[in-house]
Amino acid sequence: MSRPALARLIALAACLLCFGVVVMGAYVRQSNAGLGCPDWPGCYGHLTPAGAAADQATAIAPLDGRPLQLGKAWREMAHRYAAGTLGFLIVCLTAMGIVWRRERIVPAGYAIALLGIVVVQAALGMLTVTWQLDPSIVTLHLLFGLTTLALLWWLVLTLWRGRGGVWARPSVRPGAGLTRARTLALLGLVVLAVQIFLGGWTSSHYAAIACPDFPTCQGQWWPHADFRSAFVLWHRLGVDYEGGLLSNPARVAIHLSHRIGALVTTIALVVAAVAALRRDVSGTARLAARLVLAALLLQLVIGVSMVLRGFPLWLATAHNAGAALLLLAILALNRTLWPPPPVPPRPVNAVNA
Repeated sequence: MSRPALARLIALAACLLCFGVVVMGAYVRQSNAGLGCPDWPGCYGHLTPAGAAADQATAIAPLDGRPLQLGKAWREMAHRYAAGTLGFLIVCLTAMGIVWRRERIVPAGYAIALLGIVVVQAALGMLTVTWQLDPSIVTLHLLFGLTTLALLWWLVLTLWRGRGGVWARPSVRPGAGLTRARTLALLGLVVLAVQIFLGGWTSSHYAAIACPDFPTCQGQWWPHADFRSAFVLWHRLGVDYEGGLLSNPARVAIHLSHRIGALVTTIALVVAAVAALRRDVSGTARLAARLVLAALLLQLVIGVSMVLRGFPLWLATAHNAGAALLLLAILALNRTLWPPPPVPPRPVNAVNA
């Protein structure tokens, strides 16, 4: 296998695994298993929950007063194992970028930055547990996870586009006036990023159930909401935040903000996709625009269904997966609206490597 093909394969594998890690993290959080192993990186001082279960001392003196619940512990550790494997793949990509820097197969600076983000993400994962689900840390953990996914997806698109295949063909026809389409696609990405933050804030404060009906909230179009307390970024340490601590009006404010953000995001993404479809672009860019619309529709259906059906776990997890898919779609649209990067010449001695 050639070096470029190997790099593309590892980048794609890392991207798919990262998507799985993001969805798995949402499942762990939504199933209240975030503190299934209240220490880090092990589980009750062991490498596996099975080892913790076999340790009679753990059963007699549970860590931090939390008795071992094997199901929750396995969910939490499965997420950690997957995240560790993802970190290994990103280390491989970084090594490729450094060792093969003359061939410029994987941008070395990009790979190093990606590795740095993963290190920060690991630290946030540790703090999520040791700070007992502090909402700010939980939200940052989600955002950095999706940032890792976004960077890996952008790398995949770039490697495929610059080295052959459908992404190597120009997505923009010469002479097309695409400044507006590019601006709207970038704006759509920024608006979606803000909405993802609001979604993470809603989840970390257990505010989804604050509005158990749709399109109203607690039977009203605008119930009493405490916005002043809803967005306090720093919370005191040493407090267990599992289940949430905010008052109901504060949670209502968070939920309403998320709903308003969903409306704004829908408008921004529809406008961005339609602007791309109306321009003189090739099939790849049109496909990306259609994927944005399809992912948006799917996410809206999941979100509304989740409320109407009483927030079942599988739909709550699917809602996070839908947000990740929507992020990938708008990134693909942004990528296709720019000309492909020039392919750097490869050294003669690397052609047959």
